[in-house]
Amino acid sequence: MGSLSIWHWMIVIVVVMLLFGGRGKISGMMGDFAQGIKAFKKGMAEDDKSAEKPEPAKLEAAGTAKTDAERRAESVRS
Repeated sequence: MGSLSIWHWMIVIVVVMLLFGGRGKISGMMGDFAQGIKAFKKGMAEDDKSAEKPEPAKLEAAGTAKTDAERRAESVRS
């Protein structure tokens, strides 16, 4: 139980070959991971920009915009 059998060594070798073999798979995976993070940050920045833009005030028939407080006061009166 203290030593590793041939099957353990085979599994270790296969895992090492998958991670470090080929054309830099780890660097490729890290590059994809970095692109995902950049896309996420860009999406969050776009959401912040759209949230900062105030909605245009809806104009009433008289041509003046009413505030929320004025609308609530009118609804209470009626």
